[in-house]
Amino acid sequence: MTRLWATLRQTARLMVGMPDYDAYLRHMADHHPGAPVMDEKAFFRDRQEARYGGRNGGRCC
Repeated sequence: MTRLWATLRQTARLMVGMPDYDAYLRHMADHHPGAPVMDEKAFFRDRQEARYGGRNGGRCC
């Protein structure tokens, strides 16, 4: 039941454009070990800038 709730919460957040910080942390650990990791506030600002600030894409990989 906990996994279902987490999936529903993630889906709802993505539907309203709210980025998934936990997915970012997993991605960084899997693909960029040792690289600096943004805190949640910096991550949210970065994703907002990528979405609305005119940066190309917003994805690292």
